[in-house]
Amino acid sequence: MKRFVIVGLGNFGFTVALKLADGGHDVIAVDRNGEVVDRLGAHVARAAVGDGTDLDTLRRIGAGDADAAIISTGDNITASVLAVMALHDLKVRDIYVKVISAEHARIADRLGVTETIFPERDTAVDLATRLNETRLLKYVKLGPDFSVQEMGVPDAWTGHTLRGLKLRQTSDVTVVALHDHLSGRFVPNPDPDYRLTHSDSLLVAGSDAALAKVAKRR
Repeated sequence: MKRFVIVGLGNFGFTVALKLADGGHDVIAVDRNGEVVDRLGAHVARAAVGDGTDLDTLRRIGAGDADAAIISTGDNITASVLAVMALHDLKVRDIYVKVISAEHARIADRLGVTETIFPERDTAVDLATRLNETRLLKYVKLGPDFSVQEMGVPDAWTGHTLRGLKLRQTSDVTVVALHDHLSGRFVPNPDPDYRLTHSDSLLVAGSDAALAKVAKRR
């Protein structure tokens, strides 16, 4: 079990707090809005009304013992920056920041945060990628040039085995799992000698360029 501190309880922060708490983690949340704090209070270890940019407030609620922090202060970029600085002072190792613009992300990166999350942009990229690539079912970006996507099995691959296709050598992608849509099962590390069918889809990982190329297969 890990301890997380959530600064700001808008939709993003509230949802992250709930999911982490549901996962059995120790979640501390702080927001100026007493109503939203009351709604969350029954679901997390501690929810406090207060200023998440204030060092003393963060120290008092136990943020200094957190394994990681998630900052979601809405449109208030100044509050986001001040919260990052306060959490750095408390030696919180990993700090994740929800950002609202490229400029906000650049500032957060300069402050040395672990990762910036831009939900609106990421959702838009995901949708556009899926609409552009007819075989693409799901798309998750994991880094600057590394993603995981679920794609339908191209006609040219049907009846072939993963061993025979040699996708790592020929397409520079790795098959992480197989989704059997007839049974609804996800099969991690599928049998390399299993013959692919039209009802299967593959969860594959690789560089953005490699995934874009393989998603166009027919």
